[in-house]
Amino acid sequence: MVGVFFFLKDKAGKLNMDVTKVLLVLLGGAVGTGCRYWLSTFVYSVVEKPYFPYANFIINVSGSFIIGILAELFEARVLVSPTTRAALLTGVLGGYTTFSSFSLETFSLLRDGEIWLAFVNAFGSVLLGLVAVWMGARLAQLF
Repeated sequence: MVGVFFFLKDKAGKLNMDVTKVLLVLLGGAVGTGCRYWLSTFVYSVVEKPYFPYANFIINVSGSFIIGILAELFEARVLVSPTTRAALLTGVLGGYTTFSSFSLETFSLLRDGEIWLAFVNAFGSVLLGLVAVWMGARLAQLF
């Protein structure tokens, strides 16, 4: 167990802040994943015969909404440390939905006038993601 925590301190024996950030992102991811599981379980306890992925739809849209609020507040109005920003945006919301990060990155490209890159990111991620799922499914069928 000592070997696992060896990298937590620098040569002077001080706690490495980058490792602290990683640990807080991991903790945030656990919280976000728990929230995702709870909401998904709740939605499907209400919807008897789902013909549409309601839970994922709600999670993706709400996560995108929340990351939009927080990213704007953190950039323009509320000063938070890079560690807090990473723990909340990457950790909690990344655990809740990776779609929110994808949406924020695409929005940032559009806001910065990088329309072509936003298009490539949006359509490329969706198309290549679908192709990757198909390829993975085909590969799994071989075993």
